[in-house]
Amino acid sequence: MPSLLKDKAGCDPIYPVHRLDRTTQGVMVYALSEDAARRLSAMIQQGKIEKTYLAVVEGVPEGSQGEYTDLLYFDRRKNKSYVVKRERKGVKQARLRYEVLQTIEHEGKQLSLLRIRLMTGRTHQIRVQFASRKMPLVGDRRYGSHIPADHIQLCSAKLSFSHPFTGEELSFSYEPTEGYFNRFNL
Repeated sequence: MPSLLKDKAGCDPIYPVHRLDRTTQGVMVYALSEDAARRLSAMIQQGKIEKTYLAVVEGVPEGSQGEYTDLLYFDRRKNKSYVVKRERKGVKQARLRYEVLQTIEHEGKQLSLLRIRLMTGRTHQIRVQFASRKMPLVGDRRYGSHIPADHIQLCSAKLSFSHPFTGEELSFSYEPTEGYFNRFNL
């Protein structure tokens, strides 16, 4: 992606500020300078960049909206995150808020389309927090989905933040491409 952006923006180098899983569509932030990348990364760490995702999960959360707070441990060797019970080296708190947008029945199972706001940004956070509650993201075999899909049903739908130098409020949205969730009529 940075090389494609380099050609489009005519700028070299391009600095990725965060990442998305390979099959996840949506909005990402890149910086045009090392200083901007450093400032934006600090804003992410401080929770000053609002990240909103859409996801399809197996099952239905208890409430139409809610918040999950967990302790997560990321095992680099396995490239997998785990919800753990106690703090120890490498364990970080993870928080998100969700809202159920729609629930359908698909082949005898309930699926829910959720809007998710990340309060923290941990590796595989959305995937592991919902999977730990027996609601894996559809298509996410790594975290226990039993419903096949071409990709994990997750989309980075909106990013909002202040420009790292001017303070101007910026917001970028992305509408999933046609068919991204439509196999499930959502």
